[in-house]
Amino acid sequence: MRVIVDTEKCCGAGQCVLIAPKVFDQRDDGIVVLLDAAPPSELHAAVREAACVCPGAAIRLGEQA
Repeated sequence: MRVIVDTEKCCGAGQCVLIAPKVFDQRDDGIVVLLDAAPPSELHAAVREAACVCPGAAIRLGEQA
């Protein structure tokens, strides 16, 4: 899995950080920070959930290259 974030779309809701804190964090202004662009398989379900609930659709998932 490859995780891509679009900080321009991020509205700072923080759901991704609550769901997958090993993969996402937030700057002081609430905008997402990607901690791990290629998370281990045990985090994939949480990352998929974070992408699904992101209100700004700022998280995209792809296949690991």
